Amino acid sequence: MSREERIVQTGPGGGLIDAGGRAIAPPEGWAFLPAGDAGLTRKVTARTGFWRVQARMGRRVISKGVWAPAAIIEEARVEVEATRATEGYQKKLAGDRRRREEKQVEYEGEFCAAVRAFLAFAPQHKAQEEAMAHAVTVHAVPVGSGTVARTAMIPIEERAAKAVIAWMRHQTTGYDSMHIARIKGERRQVRRMLAQRSVELLRAYREGREIGADCPLRRALEQTAKAAEASAAL
Repeated sequence: MSREERIVQTGPGGGLIDAGGRAIAPPEGWAFLPAGDAGLTRKVTARTGFWRVQARMGRRVISKGVWAPAAIIEEARVEVEATRATEGYQKKLAGDRRRREEKQVEYEGEFCAAVRAFLAFAPQHKAQEEAMAHAVTVHAVPVGSGTVARTAMIPIEERAAKAVIAWMRHQTTGYDSMHIARIKGERRQVRRMLAQRSVELLRAYREGREIGADCPLRRALEQTAKAAEASAAL
């Protein structure tokens, strides 16, 4: 059986293209196994040749799945399902889930504390600091959120700072409805400008200034509190 391992990409109309951009078709008798079940994919790719389908999303390249002999995929699927049906596997699965949940709760606490340390509001604004840290944490730390809080590439203090600025960009500015010209660097420039405004807003709370009713951050926190109350009442 061929052990060819090949990287292909999705092309126009959902077809496949090779590295040179030429349209190609999988060998006869092959089937597509979508990404999502890492255990099954590993078992298939360990046994046979395959084509890994990749697609570009922004700056990232993601795997969409693999093409491989249909018989191998089905054989591996039967074995995986049999293994996962055993009591031992179910206990291991439950244990893994419990450990992930415990780790997530621990990270939420650590991240929230890092956000509060970054905010560092004056004593008279500590209630707002706590509310904002909670709101930023709820938005940023869920698994799969894709936010900066989920990356381990930078220190947690930097993650917290970036998460605050990102939350403020969406909650205290008109960024989401802004028309930004499709010019290289323009969106980055707009974000930089809005980040500077956010820093100025934060400075007022850090210095203990009196906050007016028209403060965008105050309004955002009030709306967040109302949404939380409404959700709790359901």
